[in-house]
Amino acid sequence: MLSPLYGQLSPLRVPTSSPLDSDAIAYIAAVESADGAALEDGVKSAIYNFVTGCKFDGIWSALKASCILAGARTLNGALVPLVGTAPTNNNFVGGDYNRTTGLKGNGSSKYINSNRINNIDPQNNRHLSFFVSFAAPAGTTQCYLGAGSTQSGSFNVLGGGADLSARCLSSSGASILGVGQSTGFIGMQRSNSSNFDFRTSSNTSNFAQVSQTPLNANLGVFTAIRTTGPIFYTSARLNFYSIGESLDLAKLDTRVSTLMTALAAAIP
Repeated sequence: MLSPLYGQLSPLRVPTSSPLDSDAIAYIAAVESADGAALEDGVKSAIYNFVTGCKFDGIWSALKASCILAGARTLNGALVPLVGTAPTNNNFVGGDYNRTTGLKGNGSSKYINSNRINNIDPQNNRHLSFFVSFAAPAGTTQCYLGAGSTQSGSFNVLGGGADLSARCLSSSGASILGVGQSTGFIGMQRSNSSNFDFRTSSNTSNFAQVSQTPLNANLGVFTAIRTTGPIFYTSARLNFYSIGESLDLAKLDTRVSTLMTALAAAIP
């Protein structure tokens, strides 16, 4: 029964007479089916508020492939797609997953294939984002999410050093200085050919870099996927990822961060 959920929707800032959201309800039901058990009312409320909040902000339709890697009772539940094609799990096991802190990589062999190809979204209309609960360890080069490595048209975010490095289809990487160990929401988006936005630590920076033809490879999570296979696996722990068209990073940051806070409070 989802009825206890519906009395907790005041944070949505929508009229109480609004119809129930079919996308949120279907996702919750799919997670519960994969888990083989019902979710707590607070967890369902957090998820419902996230979906309807993204719709209220006008950013939901830009999400084309996404998983909430937290909240679900099992790894199978966490890999149910919020939107888009189901991802492919490569080598993760149940012990790698924590309902509050998310899914942990091993830096060598574990990754998710998002099954969304890098060149399906328009060259100058795209985003990627993820939520970090534990950062890639210092002194390494590790990819949180992406396609390609140093090739032109790569789309990825690397961590593990003092800085973060981002390629948004550009011919060279952009360094985001001093935030290599950042946790929380990280994302980038491109809405034109001449520059792109990058957001971390509640700040958005803009980089003047011209876009190139997108690399023809799937986007990986916990790694970058090239035409020759994965590279730069990460041992970080992630709670969320999204891939799709351009959007307001600050709004998505607020929604994802609120979701993670609400899930942590709701999980016993």
